[in-house]
Amino acid sequence: MRQTLALLAILSLAACGATHTIELPDLPNGGQAISLFGDTLYPTTPTLETQAGLEQQLAAAQAAYDQDPADADAIIWLGRRHAYLGHYRQAIRIYSDGIATHRDDARMYRHRGHRFITLRMFDRAIADFARAAELTAGMADEIEPDGQPNAAGIPTSTLQFNIWYHMGLAHYLKGDFEQAVAAYRECMERSDIPDRLVATSHWLYMTLRRLGRDAEAAAVLEPIHPGMEIIENHAYYNLLLMYRGETTPEELLGPEEDAVQSATVAYGVGNWHYYNGREDEADRILRSILAGEGWAAFGHIAAEADLHSRSTAEH
Repeated sequence: MRQTLALLAILSLAACGATHTIELPDLPNGGQAISLFGDTLYPTTPTLETQAGLEQQLAAAQAAYDQDPADADAIIWLGRRHAYLGHYRQAIRIYSDGIATHRDDARMYRHRGHRFITLRMFDRAIADFARAAELTAGMADEIEPDGQPNAAGIPTSTLQFNIWYHMGLAHYLKGDFEQAVAAYRECMERSDIPDRLVATSHWLYMTLRRLGRDAEAAAVLEPIHPGMEIIENHAYYNLLLMYRGETTPEELLGPEEDAVQSATVAYGVGNWHYYNGREDEADRILRSILAGEGWAAFGHIAAEADLHSRSTAEH
């Protein structure tokens, strides 16, 4: 508890920047984000079937919002439904308007912070997660409903888990690995089911390896074992088994239709090569990720951040 309070005291400085007034950079029509290399990023096109389903969900969310624009749940779901269609900037505007009337609702900051990560606005994301962490400190956690439910129909994440998980990710993407470790340690306190455990363990392990703290990283793998009952985070689980030597990177890097899962696995494998001294192979895999279309996936953003950081260091 003392460590948590100390971390929150540090993060409160960042939280001061979590205001509801947000100005986003001007982009060409349809552009959603600017990559770390300066390229304009546009929404990817889902299949017609997927597109139709997402648009129906958005229409329902819009109807609920129109019926009661001040309802916090309606605001959050409208933002989420826009984001699932790739309307990330609109989602941020919706959450920002929501914060204006619901300043103490941690969910607004949690979801807006997530979309700031998508837009490569990492400092903004950290400020939002810091504010969300302050608002939920000492409170009971709550299940976060899935926007796109898994096959089992069982939500696997909670509000506080998502706050600290995405906080750690934002720090990681900035290359601030010490702060990422601190956030992931907090997230681990909320990782009490296998799906949450493997997600947190994956990023914590990679972060510790990047810091050269190999003994601590090895300890992260101790609770991981074959036969765990994973509902949806299979990519993270398989990567952890690879880190343990239970499988090989060649077995993981096969054809994958899901761009998010593909980027997740490819980044984990590429990063594994990097901190094991095979930098050329790591960069080859990371460049292959950037050649794909799934630029909103965390693995894609991480590959972009790593390659950008290395290119900047070289010059």
